[in-house]
Amino acid sequence: MKYENPKTVKKALKINIQTPEELYGDLFYSIQKNHHLFNDSKTFVDAIPLFEVETIRNKFSQLNNPNDEELKDFVIQNFKLPKENASYKADSSDINEHIYKLWDVLQRPADEKHSGTLIPLPHSYIVPGGRFREVYYWDSYFTILGLQEDGKKELIQNIIDNFSYLIEEYGFIPNGNRTYYLSRSQPPFYALMIDVLAEEKNEQVYAEYLPHLEREYAFWMTGKNQLQQKEDTRLRTVKMPGGEILNRYWDNKSTPRPESYMEDIETAEKAIQLYPEKTKKEVYRDIRAAAESGWDFSSRWFYDDNNKEAGLPNIHTTNIIPVDLNCLLYNLEKTIAKAYHIKGDEVKQQYYLDLAEKRKAAIQKYFWNEEFGFYFDYNFQEKEHTNIWSLAGIYPLFFEVSKQQQAYSVKEKLEEKFLVPGGLLASTNFTTQQWDAPNGWAPLQYLAIEGLRNYQQDSLAKTVKERWLNLNKKVYQREYKILEKYHVVNINREGGGGEYPNQDGFGWTNGVYKKLSSEKVETTQP
Repeated sequence: MKYENPKTVKKALKINIQTPEELYGDLFYSIQKNHHLFNDSKTFVDAIPLFEVETIRNKFSQLNNPNDEELKDFVIQNFKLPKENASYKADSSDINEHIYKLWDVLQRPADEKHSGTLIPLPHSYIVPGGRFREVYYWDSYFTILGLQEDGKKELIQNIIDNFSYLIEEYGFIPNGNRTYYLSRSQPPFYALMIDVLAEEKNEQVYAEYLPHLEREYAFWMTGKNQLQQKEDTRLRTVKMPGGEILNRYWDNKSTPRPESYMEDIETAEKAIQLYPEKTKKEVYRDIRAAAESGWDFSSRWFYDDNNKEAGLPNIHTTNIIPVDLNCLLYNLEKTIAKAYHIKGDEVKQQYYLDLAEKRKAAIQKYFWNEEFGFYFDYNFQEKEHTNIWSLAGIYPLFFEVSKQQQAYSVKEKLEEKFLVPGGLLASTNFTTQQWDAPNGWAPLQYLAIEGLRNYQQDSLAKTVKERWLNLNKKVYQREYKILEKYHVVNINREGGGGEYPNQDGFGWTNGVYKKLSSEKVETTQP
């Protein structure tokens, strides 16, 4: 591997891993509790200090109860603010040519120094775009698919080596390379990135990255050995009613997210009015855990009761065992086994194969709903499936966990409940959350298409692909933009919902479009 010894890089980059609260103290609280200062709470926590932070804090302490205008002037004088919703003006009517040029726009060089909340990385990387000015974990897999099609092998290597560096440095891959993301990860797609690199190089890549694969696995399984009785939980691990060990999303902190500080405080206040038995810390943890899921936010994480319309205050992520996460960890176990096979260690290979087989059986046991013929998340507190139809249910097809008849049933449900003019809905619930209807997302379209193909459901896979690509192209021809998410029900409207406006860029949409549109041969229904 090309990345330097992490200790050397750390010394050179002078990494300061303080969160915004720790870094800026009273200045942070004054700004983030003030809704009138910035439209986006992420703006200040991404700002770059122009002077030593201690100097800025001392200057702020000398201000006497500043009003909004004075506070904003102080920030402008002492910080370089990020550009809001920066976008790239297209100069080509061809969407594939636009994507190729966008890689340079979205690429960031290796970070030479640490400043503010950015965690410096030793190699160049791709950011999603818009308000997302840093690398994001699960986004990067889908971005890599497009980079592969465009022959950018070195950049793929760099992205993977950056994540390997983060594993070395912190023991896991954070949500993104910001200090305020260091308490959580995102869906574990690192093993799939290694698959792409192995395609570009050779299978020895698995053995080369084995220490990082195992360390990521250890992160997700931390607390497993402390699980005593059934239904016991430790961090991201849960002992199921049958004694199996499965995983949930979590966050190591139970405070408001710095990048959405006031929003989280308001959500927690509403939540404890709805559910007096909950504490604000529990609400913050559930919000943060949903952020780790990548589905922030979705009705997947809401209580199945009459308060569903309450939205985000209705959240209880940590009570839910997600089907997607456990499929990803099943794949990670299989990938580690493959790496040990390449190294010639049959004992370790079998150990991880056994773990994978146990998890595969548990996936079928806890997520498959025979009555509805679909995979659902599992509420381990209520000992039942959630009633949310979401595209997380296609992960068992993507990772070939399903039986053929199950896959056929999933295919029928996708046609019946999810298929709309622009592709597949993220969930069948129409809410104000961005990971619900009427929105569709590139990564979920790709996973569904590949999952269907794994079980020879090629006709529907082709339909989804064509509808998604046509929607992307139609919006591009109309607006010359490639967006984070799309309104798949009415292809003449823009996707929305969530905590921020729809973003232009956009890394994973670019990658999936490039991957699907570059396919030379269509599969055929046997």
